[in-house]
Amino acid sequence: MSDRRAFLGIAAAALGGTLLAPGVRLIEVAQAATPAGTPTTGANPKVRWGLLIDTTKCAPGCNDCVDACNAENGLDPRPTPTSAQWIRKIEIKEIKTGRTASVPMMCQHCAEPPCVDVCPTGASFKRADGIVLVDRHSCIGCRYCMMACPYKARSFVHEPLADQKPDVPRGKGCVESCTLCVHRIDRGEKMTACAEACAKAGHHAIVFGDLNDPASEIARRVRELRTTQLRADLELDPGVRYQGL
Repeated sequence: MSDRRAFLGIAAAALGGTLLAPGVRLIEVAQAATPAGTPTTGANPKVRWGLLIDTTKCAPGCNDCVDACNAENGLDPRPTPTSAQWIRKIEIKEIKTGRTASVPMMCQHCAEPPCVDVCPTGASFKRADGIVLVDRHSCIGCRYCMMACPYKARSFVHEPLADQKPDVPRGKGCVESCTLCVHRIDRGEKMTACAEACAKAGHHAIVFGDLNDPASEIARRVRELRTTQLRADLELDPGVRYQGL
């Protein structure tokens, strides 16, 4: 697994600093597979961005995070069954107790992402800071990554796109998913659109931050509270954690 990632990284590095999107360059594909301790530029390898979602504060029927994601990234505000959707709300139920919870589901930004392992072109890649992305210029639309994702977190763009956001380039025939608002991060901002909308609505159910920084709110909560990684049995080490499940 690691050998394959290293190969893809070297191949991407050969293309130098070719621009993929604002703040994302092909050289970062190589950095995503760079061994610890190797000097890098671009995405900070000492950081691991992630989300903590408190399901006890997430109300059924509330779609503030979904609406904010759609607006931020230029997605269809009224998605159809074939529309791309980077966050979706699902309702889960514990069989033994009947207890239910409303859960936002998005790309889990795994440390060991299966979408990266199955991609034949290297279009699916993980940045040095843990963010899993898709290079739309390399994506051939095979959708292997969609089949490999146990969270069903990726969408395929079926229709031509218009009025795209300058910071979020998208394309027909490509696969896409939550980017943890990478364009915001690369501008130095510290909040994803979903977390910002949730806080403005007064719910405060989503915390974004650096899981590797012991002083950050997200790291402190993960350390002090009981949190859950979805499908922990797969040992993918997701960067999205859930509280209250």
